[in-house]
Amino acid sequence: MLESIGQIAINVKDTARARAFYRDVLGLRHLFDAGPNLAFFQCGGIRLMLSPPSKPEFDNPGSIIYYKVKDLAATHAAMAGRGAAFEQPPHLVATMPDHELWMAFLRDSEGNLLALMEERRPG
Repeated sequence: MLESIGQIAINVKDTARARAFYRDVLGLRHLFDAGPNLAFFQCGGIRLMLSPPSKPEFDNPGSIIYYKVKDLAATHAAMAGRGAAFEQPPHLVATMPDHELWMAFLRDSEGNLLALMEERRPG
């Protein structure tokens, strides 16, 4: 039986450049490196592994990771100030009975699409 997600691998072309982006722009906690091509980060209870594809057949577009944030406008402004280039600014995606779903999209240093999301409750 599956318990939880332990780690997500993200394909990168340049590990050093990606390490700097995830640490300095996204503000994630760098855990450790394993050799020159593997960098590990913590995001809440999930560990991210940045690495070049180990085989050519593994070099393909990945999934979009949606990072939950408490204040999308403030996070967007802080990341933009650290050099993040957003493809879409914060915008309302859906209105539910008890909250609004807001998102903003950006690319990391390696061209992977990332999203920031806030579930905004009224009041």
